[in-house]
Amino acid sequence: MAKRALMRVLDGETITPPPLWLMRQAGRYLPEYRAVREKAGGFLDLCYNPDFATEVTLQPIRRYGFDAAILFSDILVIPDALKRGVRFEKGEGPRMEPIGEDAVDGLLKAYEAARLDPVIETVRRLKRELPAETTLLGFCGAPWTVATYMIAGRGTPDQAPARLFAYRHRADFLKLLDILADLSADYLIRQLEAGADAVQIFDSWAGVLGEGDFADFAAGPVRRIVDKVRAARPDAKIIAFAKGAGANLATYRQATDANAIGLDWSVPLSFARELQKEGAVQGNLDPLAVIAGGDAMRIKIDQILEALSGGPFIFNLGHGITPEADPETVAALVNQVRGL
Repeated sequence: MAKRALMRVLDGETITPPPLWLMRQAGRYLPEYRAVREKAGGFLDLCYNPDFATEVTLQPIRRYGFDAAILFSDILVIPDALKRGVRFEKGEGPRMEPIGEDAVDGLLKAYEAARLDPVIETVRRLKRELPAETTLLGFCGAPWTVATYMIAGRGTPDQAPARLFAYRHRADFLKLLDILADLSADYLIRQLEAGADAVQIFDSWAGVLGEGDFADFAAGPVRRIVDKVRAARPDAKIIAFAKGAGANLATYRQATDANAIGLDWSVPLSFARELQKEGAVQGNLDPLAVIAGGDAMRIKIDQILEALSGGPFIFNLGHGITPEADPETVAALVNQVRGL
């Protein structure tokens, strides 16, 4: 079988038109997703039910034929397996029991790897059911981002609780990051063994860190994951997405050894071209442009394609698609990227 387009880009090839997928492509903008979500009950119930999780992962592939399907799950399944009481409250997002510095040493005693077994079963089913040409992406949350939720017990605008924790209890904080990196690496290895073709590491809150802290708290732990995954799976292909990282992206590929660097919509295309000289980049249409649609979206897509199609490139959004997006506008996006 010919190598999948997205995997070829991760190997450094330039492909025209570029392979295409969207972060959160299985989600609330699709009526078929909302129907399954209603049946599933709670959000974690959906994540841990292989029947439902497989179905919603496949929905955008059936509708749009994206070049990759990304496993439907959540970045907080690791703290859930650590028995931190993860829950999702309607209209408020994730909540969990906040962790203090005195609890870090005993954290691993609570870990239940079997909690993640249904997710791995979903990967196996997707590998069997996806079209042969579709790349299957697994993923995890980056240690810094996952730690911010664990420390605050919720998301906060600038993640001040986690940053203060790191200032006041640096040794404990670094230990927490190491624990999360090792558990996340094991989780990604299980996904790859179950059939994932490549994986993405999401660092959604990397943008609140200054230069030194970015190196220590964001890039360093991601490199720990990459090294551990590659020790078990030397051919593993890994995408690293550090939202809001700005100028810190200049050294991010070298620091993490990722095959591709995900770019949010704030990254200038001239800077993206510089990053592309070292390897594949992925991004970076503003999700709000999809809501706007029409000429606003078309112009942005053309600008991205003109800037980045000359090198190894995966078209994506600069963050997840929003529930307000119109499925027909997404279809127009797909057609434009593919030159249809």
